[in-house]
Amino acid sequence: MPVKNRFAELLPEITAWRRDFHMHPELLFDVHRTAAKVTTLLHEFGCDQVVSGIGRTGVVGVIKGKTDTAGRVIGLRADMDALPIIEQTGVDYASTVPGKMHACGHDGHTAMLLGAAKYLAETRNFDGTAVVIFQPAEEGGGGGREMVADGMMERFGVQEVYGMHNMPGIPVGHFAIRPGAIMAAADQFDVVVTGKGGHAAKPHDCVDTTVVAAHIIVALQTIASRNVDPMKQVVVSVCTVETDSTAHNVIPQVVKMKGTVRTMDPKVQDFVEQRIAQIVEGTAMALGATAVVKYNRGYPVTINAEDNTAYAVQVAQDVSGQVDANTPPLMGAEDFSFMLNTRPGAYIFMGNGDTAMVHHPAYNFDDNAIPFGSSWYAGMVESRMPAA
Repeated sequence: MPVKNRFAELLPEITAWRRDFHMHPELLFDVHRTAAKVTTLLHEFGCDQVVSGIGRTGVVGVIKGKTDTAGRVIGLRADMDALPIIEQTGVDYASTVPGKMHACGHDGHTAMLLGAAKYLAETRNFDGTAVVIFQPAEEGGGGGREMVADGMMERFGVQEVYGMHNMPGIPVGHFAIRPGAIMAAADQFDVVVTGKGGHAAKPHDCVDTTVVAAHIIVALQTIASRNVDPMKQVVVSVCTVETDSTAHNVIPQVVKMKGTVRTMDPKVQDFVEQRIAQIVEGTAMALGATAVVKYNRGYPVTINAEDNTAYAVQVAQDVSGQVDANTPPLMGAEDFSFMLNTRPGAYIFMGNGDTAMVHHPAYNFDDNAIPFGSSWYAGMVESRMPAA
């Protein structure tokens, strides 16, 4: 099952879809134009069922195989949303929407899954049902969570689910995956430190919140260096610090901080949440201030089921013969994790060649990767539900 000849034939058409999406990027759940085009195309392909508005603006297509003796249902997912970035690629199909850009390749993911859907609807050379899932709001909005909460898995009877992401730095035609945790949980925290403001010439009459904040920032780094097993991955980052004064000679009354926590183990995630509160509140108290922590759980750890990872590896091996089956985990987060928390499945990286990293204004999706991605999507269906 190498790269399918049909996708070489379809490449100009799929590329045109991809570049159209690229020119018209949309953010979070506001993907109405993209979802409408996806819906129209799925109807044109002859999908047995097309449902929009799942998880607010998600789209699901159902494609039945020639037979259905075992009642198997496989889900394939792509994300549709872009990023609030000003594009700097210089391509002739660059974003036409100021301040918005497909800087993560979701335009490519959507186009590749559409290509796979067209092929599967044409051939139907499988025994069971394929469910193609087009998700909004991966970039921080939790669209995967919303689609799951909307009952998608139960409504369409999905038994296994598979997703893919392009990856700059990996050659086109190559794949990378690992069993177990492959991407991190991403949480956020907000800290408000309150002291006693005053004149910078009289610090003894104040409780200097900037000093308190500095101690907190340093102390939080002991979570990774001294509190968590060195063999476990954890990143604690304070990313913004804001005072309620901009003057050179005023000690601020309040300092606000924002940060992120990245973990690969749910038990470590629980511990870090507790430890941040202890360090922040205890450090502030020791220095005469008070502090309040607001901790928000974000995307969970993305965990590939072992058996399903093996299935994904085999299909990728068949497609290109170039698979790293034990790629290092990444500390980035991915809300496909919400789907993997409800059904067994796997998430794989596909090479996007030598371009800027995702989320960079010069990033660009390599259309030469399309036949490999579409072949993998279609291959997951045909391999997991072989024709009777």
